[in-house]
Amino acid sequence: MNTTRLLLLAMLTASSLSAAPAPTPAPVDDPYYWLEEVEGAKPLAWVEAQNKVSLAELTAAPGYPALYARLLAINDSRARIPNVVKRGAFYYNFWQDAANPRGLWRRTTPAEYRQENPAWETVLDLDALARAEKENWIWGSAIPLYPQNERYLLRLSRGGGDAVVVREFDLPSKSFVTVQPFTLPEGKNNVAWLDRDTLFVGTNTGPGALTDSGYPRTVRLWRRGTPLADAPEVFAGAATDVSVVGYASDEPGYHREFVRRAITFYTSETFIHHAGKLTKLAIPLDAQPGSYRDQFTVELRTDWTTGGRTYPAGALLAMNYDRFLKGERDFALLFTPSPRTALVGISDTKNHLIVNELDNVRNRLYTLTLRSEGQWERQPLAAPLFGSVSATAVDADESDEFFLSVTDFLTPSTLALGTIGRDERTTLKQLPSFFNPAGLAITQHEAISRDGTRVPYFQVARENLQLDGRNPTLLYGYGGFEVSMTPNYSGGIGAAWLEQGGVYVLANIRGGGEFGPGWHQAALKPNRQRAYDDFAAIAEDLIARKITSPAHLGIMGGSNGGLLMGVMLTQRPELFGAVVCQVPLLDMQRYHLLLAGASWMGEYGNPDVPAEWDYLSRYSPYQNAVAGKKYPRTLFMTSTRDDRVHPGHARKMAAKLTAQGHDLLYYENTEGGHGGAANNAQRARMTALAFTFLQKQLR
Repeated sequence: MNTTRLLLLAMLTASSLSAAPAPTPAPVDDPYYWLEEVEGAKPLAWVEAQNKVSLAELTAAPGYPALYARLLAINDSRARIPNVVKRGAFYYNFWQDAANPRGLWRRTTPAEYRQENPAWETVLDLDALARAEKENWIWGSAIPLYPQNERYLLRLSRGGGDAVVVREFDLPSKSFVTVQPFTLPEGKNNVAWLDRDTLFVGTNTGPGALTDSGYPRTVRLWRRGTPLADAPEVFAGAATDVSVVGYASDEPGYHREFVRRAITFYTSETFIHHAGKLTKLAIPLDAQPGSYRDQFTVELRTDWTTGGRTYPAGALLAMNYDRFLKGERDFALLFTPSPRTALVGISDTKNHLIVNELDNVRNRLYTLTLRSEGQWERQPLAAPLFGSVSATAVDADESDEFFLSVTDFLTPSTLALGTIGRDERTTLKQLPSFFNPAGLAITQHEAISRDGTRVPYFQVARENLQLDGRNPTLLYGYGGFEVSMTPNYSGGIGAAWLEQGGVYVLANIRGGGEFGPGWHQAALKPNRQRAYDDFAAIAEDLIARKITSPAHLGIMGGSNGGLLMGVMLTQRPELFGAVVCQVPLLDMQRYHLLLAGASWMGEYGNPDVPAEWDYLSRYSPYQNAVAGKKYPRTLFMTSTRDDRVHPGHARKMAAKLTAQGHDLLYYENTEGGHGGAANNAQRARMTALAFTFLQKQLR
């Protein structure tokens, strides 16, 4: 099935430093504008000075060396579950450990994978490639040529940023193609195979090739052996669009080509490309189209009245593709949401669809089977009732096998193999216990937000927890882009926090997707404050229940969650004793001018529009930071190579707060992209620094 929603989200949350971004006009009232020059000598000197102070304090803490060593051992453990994707006769995996810090692209057979210690065949050694080419290569992804999968388009970045080079790789010889290869220099590249000698390409080909958001504005049809500059243009969007991307959907007997014009983050037009012509799919602009064999599917974000019937927001519809293109609209309703349920995702096997839904933030699985008379038959797919559960097809072309992944906060993740229609499951892999869960319990609670909305959250704590308000507690949140926060097993959180007696809390605030598009839309643009009120309500509930108190309550979040941290810091500082603010957005007056920021105006609004700046200005952390107000101590963490959320956000906020006399720490990793780290050692350091800071502040 076409995962266009995931494709769009991945595309729109990526950006590039392939070339130095064009300077933006300096605001007259921003004395720290100079810190936006990412690679400038003066800003990097400032970063180095900040890092020196932070590292001196945190790495000297008594528990830091042991914690870092333990986290690195967890990250490098060979007992981790190697997640795989089946291509032809092999399972493929990308793997990093102490011996291979940049990583190995490798493969094994399904039979070998069942062994405790499978024998892996190396396809590409990224460490060896980096040494040979004297480049800081970091793995991006591998795009296979359907169906033989003998050719791949590899996406590699320098230093871990989202900007990638594209290089064609020949699988049989395990080498890069040297005769008329498809290659693209580092940039904001979208590529898709149409056949062995033809690609859809979106890239920076010169003036006018990018949108105002910095993404490709055109899709070209590039044939092997011809100059990219001569590739005919298939479609061109407007400069004000977010992006234009071409892609293909391949299934046995079906090859479909699409062009998607993202007008905003949540609205788009999708066209079928056939015989050199484009046909627009007649669906709502905010709907997500997909395909399954001869079926056309639509996931709705708002109500849609068509064919004499109204379908609700959050629903999943399906009907025959050819009949849809002819104008018929008698959809089958495959998923119907309720106030506390939401569609998580769909995976197709050879004969079935696996549907994953959230019911009060708990996963439920079932299968849908299209019968010969055109009706869909629904059957439950047995899975644990607690924790996070996902089911994905092993090989949708060949079988009804699926991987079942099960995880929660305390139970090491398990990967099993099942077949639809059979009760038995084979456990393939299970994580070891990276921390001691004895005496810990998972509970689910609700807080009442300012407007009366019930907001759920998960709590992990000692069963015999003393309700004295003195328990060190970490509250984590995100609340944006319809992303759901669900339980998962983290050896790092377990070892660094839970095992040390800390309470861990995961918030399910509005702006996320826990209860479908309505839960997300409730906190869009002028209603953004609701997400922040939800988070504060959870903090207040923890305090009222005497789980903790402000002096012992810390918060953490990254990216959009970093914006959440900045708002909590400036709006509700009295609730918290420490803040860890990671790769954040903070200057909401200029976010749309920095890297990928313009693409998120569908989420936040346009600060150049006075009415929208009116509500943005009320919570923008950078503008609302003031002297003379007591803020909890904060650790800002970002990456020089974050080419998604500009590091200038964290830099400027830290500089402004310091000048105002506030106490903080700042650490900027020199590589790693938006994830903050490029290898296991860097990940261990970032985690150890954050939790050392929290332990120090909240005990």
